[in-house]
Amino acid sequence: MNPLILAQEIIDGRRITRKDDLSFFLTCDLDELCEGADRIREAYIGDKVDLCSIINGRSGRCPENCKYCAQSVHHHTSCEIYDFLPEEKILEACKMNEEEGVDRFSIVTAGKALTGKEFDQAIHAYETMYKECNIDLCASMGFLSSEQLHRLHEAGVTSYHHNIETSRRNFPNICTTHTYDMKIETLKKVKAEGMCACSGGIIGMGETWEDRLDMAVSLAELGIDSIPINALMPIPGTPLEHLDQLSEQDILRTIAFFRYINPEANIRLAAGRALLTNDGETAFKSGASATITGNMLTTVACATIRSDRKMLSDMGRNVTPEYWKEVEES
Repeated sequence: MNPLILAQEIIDGRRITRKDDLSFFLTCDLDELCEGADRIREAYIGDKVDLCSIINGRSGRCPENCKYCAQSVHHHTSCEIYDFLPEEKILEACKMNEEEGVDRFSIVTAGKALTGKEFDQAIHAYETMYKECNIDLCASMGFLSSEQLHRLHEAGVTSYHHNIETSRRNFPNICTTHTYDMKIETLKKVKAEGMCACSGGIIGMGETWEDRLDMAVSLAELGIDSIPINALMPIPGTPLEHLDQLSEQDILRTIAFFRYINPEANIRLAAGRALLTNDGETAFKSGASATITGNMLTTVACATIRSDRKMLSDMGRNVTPEYWKEVEES
C-alpha cells in the first residue's frame, strides 16, 4: 500500500481499525506518509490551526505515581507547590490569552480530582470568565463525576481534557495508582455530557511502536475530538529522567499515523515541540492541526503566542479565532 493512495482512500471515507495491518505505518516511506497526512488534514480540518493555552490552577502534591510527572509526591523534583489560584490571577491570564488571539483557555489542576471548596472556586472562576470573555473555555481536573462535568458545562466550559497517556498494555508500566479503564470511563462521561473530548498521551516513555498505534486506535474508537501528542521531555527526579529524547523522524511518523487513524480530530502538538524543526513547523506539514501555545509566565507567553501565530501565518494557515470574526461581523 502506498501512503498517498491510502490517504486518498481515507479522504474518500475509509477508516482504519484494529483489524487492519497497522505495521504498514512503521515501514512505509516517511516523506510520503507525512505528505498523505497533510492531505488528510487539509481535507477534514482545513487551514485553521486551533491554539489553546493553559494555566496551572493547582500545583504539586499529587498522590498519583505517574512516572513522567514532576508534580507527583512519589518523586523528588523542584516542582512548585500551591493551592488553587486566586480567581483574579486566572481571569488575568484568560484575558491576556484572548487579547493575543488564542482560541481556547484551560485551567489544569494537579491531583486525582478537583473536589470540594476548590472545585467550587473553579466553577466561579469559569462563570466569571464566561461572562467577561469570549474565548472558548476548557478544563483538565482529573477524574470528575458526571455531576461535576455537568456543572462545568453549565459554567461555560465546552471542552474537557483527560489523557489516556499510552496503550492499555503499557499503562501499568507508567502508573499504578489508577487504571486505564478509569480514564476511559471519564472520557465516556465527557462525551455523554456533550462536551468536546480532548485526550492523547506521551510518546517516548519506553513504549513500543505497537503501543503508539494502539493508543491512536483507542482514541479513534472513543471518538476523541482533540488529541494532544506530547514527546517526553525527561524531568530530573522522575523515574523516566534517564530516557533518551525522541528523534524528529520518530515524532513526525507518530503524528502522521495519528492523522490517518483519526482523520477528523484536531491533532495537537504539546510538550516536546523544541525537538522539532522551527518549533514544530515540520509537524504542521505532517498532519498536525492544533497546538498548545504560551505558558504560565505572562510576558513569555505573549512572545510565544505571537511567534506561533507568525510561524503559522507564514505557512498560510489561519490563526484567527472565531470570536475575533464575530466581533468584526457585529
